Formats: sequence, C-alpha cells, structure tokens
Amino acid sequence: MTNSIVRIGVVHYPGALLSAVQGLAEQFYLANTLHRQNGHSDVFKVYTCDSQNLPERRSEHCSERRPQGFSDTDPLQVIILPPCLNDAYYLSPEPALTDWIRLQHRAGAIICSVCAGAFVLAETGLLDGRTATSHWQLADDLARRYPKVRVDSNRMLINDGVIITSGGLMSWIDLGLELVAQFTNARLMRQLGRYLLVDTGSREQRYYQSFSARLDHGDDAIVRVQHRLQREFSQPVRVRELAGTVNLTERTFLRRFVNATGLKPTQYIQRLRVQKACELIESSLLPFERVALEVGYEDTSSFRKTFAKITGQTPREFRNRFSREAG
Repeated sequence: MTNSIVRIGVVHYPGALLSAVQGLAEQFYLANTLHRQNGHSDVFKVYTCDSQNLPERRSEHCSERRPQGFSDTDPLQVIILPPCLNDAYYLSPEPALTDWIRLQHRAGAIICSVCAGAFVLAETGLLDGRTATSHWQLADDLARRYPKVRVDSNRMLINDGVIITSGGLMSWIDLGLELVAQFTNARLMRQLGRYLLVDTGSREQRYYQSFSARLDHGDDAIVRVQHRLQREFSQPVRVRELAGTVNLTERTFLRRFVNATGLKPTQYIQRLRVQKACELIESSLLPFERVALEVGYEDTSSFRKTFAKITGQTPREFRNRFSREAG
C-alpha cells in the first residue's frame, strides 16, 4: 500500500481502444472517490500519453493537465499499453514509442499491456525470457513473432512485479483492479469491483476460449483431414487411417499435421470434441453423460477430466457460468 500519489501513463497510440484509454482513467477516478469515502486521500493520477507526441525527457509528463502540488520532475510509476482495434500500428510500433517505454522501464516504472498491447511491449525486448499473456486469438502470432517470450494465453493476467500483461479486449478492467490492489489494498479493489458490478474473483482466459482450427496454413492435405475430423469428430481416430486418406506415411503425416495445426491429431480431436461439448452444454439441458456420448466418449469420467483440463472448469461450473438454460 502507498500513501503517495501513483502517476499512471496510459499510452494513446493509433488504433488504441478509446474505451480503454478513457475507461482506465475513470476506473482510477472511481478508486480515488471510494478511497476518499473511506477517509483517505487520493492515490492515483492518470495521464494520457500520445504516442505521436511523447515527452523528450523522462521528467516530463505526457498530458497537458498537471495535478496541483506536483512538479514536472515526478516520474510516472506505471505505463499502460491498452488494447488495439486494428493491426496497422501494434504490429509495427514506432521506434520512438518503444524507446520511450524502455526509458520508463529503466527509470523504475511498471510496464503493463492489455491484449494486443503485448505486441508493442514485446517489440521493446522487455518480455524476452518472461511469461506473458495476450488475447487467446493473438497468442500464436505473438509467440511466432517473439519466440523469446513464453506466451501463456490461458491466464487472464500475469504480474511478475515490474511487468504486467493481461489478456482480452476488456481485461483492462482486470488490470485496473490489479493495480488498485497493488497500490492500495484488496479491500478497496473488491469495493471498486462491487461498485462496477465486476467479478473480482480469479478468472482464466481459457474459461472463454473456443477452439477454432486454423485452415489457412497452406497444407492442402492436412486441410482435407481437418474437414474430415470436423464432420466425423465423434468417431474413433486412427492416425494410420488418416494418413492413408491423403497418401502419406504415418510419420510424414504426423509431422505435417503438427506443423500445420500446432497439435497432435489426438490433441486436436480432444479440443474439437470439447468445443462441441461446450456448445451442447450452452444450448441444452442434456446431462453430461449424454453430452459425452454425443461427442464420442463412452467413458464419462475420462472425458470429464479432459474437459476440465482444457477449459479450466468442471462441466457443472461451465454450465453455471455460460448455459442459456441454467437458472
């Protein structure tokens, strides 16, 4: 907990999600309001940092607004890279921005990213050797572009003390709550969550992931197998038979399948079946035993374990969270 003002810079770069840029400022404003109601002074001051007009010196703040009583030499303690709505900028950020982020990091600022903001952060090299998260649909691209980063898209937020990354487009709310807890206390964070009607409990991205197979990898033989698995997902999978349908040896087929999809055929069909099970649970009141049979599992106990491993929750928890029929 801190008794001094925490200065937070939210970077407004081309294509940045404006609701996040403004929403973070409003979230910390509300945290200050609740803190005052609890008999304490303001904690947070938020600045908007225009990536096209960054201050030349570390001691200069980003926005033109200056809080009364604080000099221009007070450094920013937190830098936040918000999510992005288009890929024109975050995939190739300007060197002026990445240099400025590295400068802020060397000066002691905590650097944070939300969703696609992780690409900008990765471009600085500050994520090299670290575990980071981004939106689950962007995770493979992030890992390919920055192989030194350990990407874990199952997690909603990863805080290693000096770098914080968060997952989806709206996970800027989770990041804001994390920073409120870090610089004040968990009680104020939960109070803010109740005020915003936001769940402050532990969440994971995999609760919300859906399996969408890549078909644009360029291997026509593997695409044909993927189409077959999509049609026959509930049938037994025999690698030798699949390889034979596209005139490949088993060894060559396995290598090409993994290269194209990132998964072994058994892992691929597991994820496909779990996705089909999720759709059935969401849209019907079928008992899980029946769902398991529908997607090709006679051993309900085994499929229950597979379901929990992939989704991060039991079938009952999934139904309670997502089913249109529940309640």
